[in-house]
Amino acid sequence: MGAESRRATIYLDSDLHRALKMKAAVSSRSVSDLVNDAVREALAQDEEDLKAFEDRSGEPLVAYEEMLGWLKADGKL
Repeated sequence: MGAESRRATIYLDSDLHRALKMKAAVSSRSVSDLVNDAVREALAQDEEDLKAFEDRSGEPLVAYEEMLGWLKADGKL
């Protein structure tokens, strides 16, 4: 753990916790390292999603019903 690490209490489903402990054991990593990596990955995905929304902000909005109509007209539904 780095010098800037903070302690936090989280509650995991018991099966998830058991699997996480097993993965830590077989990969010779700590549960904290695995959780930190998973959180980093989730936050990075959020950042990618926000960037994609920003990149497409100038595109016209299409109503869900309208899109369904287009798909039906094209024989895709």
